[in-house]
Amino acid sequence: MNARGARIAAYAVLAVLGALVAVAGALVQAGWFPLGLLLALGGAVGLFHGGARLTGTKIGAAAPAGAWMLTVLLLTSSRPEGDFLFGTGLGNYLFLLGGMFAAVMSATLAPSERSLQGGPSAPAGPRR
Repeated sequence: MNARGARIAAYAVLAVLGALVAVAGALVQAGWFPLGLLLALGGAVGLFHGGARLTGTKIGAAAPAGAWMLTVLLLTSSRPEGDFLFGTGLGNYLFLLGGMFAAVMSATLAPSERSLQGGPSAPAGPRR
């Protein structure tokens, strides 16, 4: 498997992990408030930042973050029977907004491929 194929496989695995972290976080944050909320957000931040560090790209943070957001938004919708996973409490809104904030910050602060390769966005070193 070439490097491109391995990177695409890593993005796919990170996306699946993002969906799993979203479901687990949705259940934990409401069950053990406020420590469950911190645990759920910590897991999300760890996955987003770890994905960026693992792949060395912004997409490494965006793939699990996108899957996380999509899963959480799907979990917020109510079913025809009137059932839904998220209530209207403060912890639920903190989980939604905190996770989205963590996703944006992880993708923004992740190193780009150009900076890793010494491109124009890399900090200038000492001139010789």
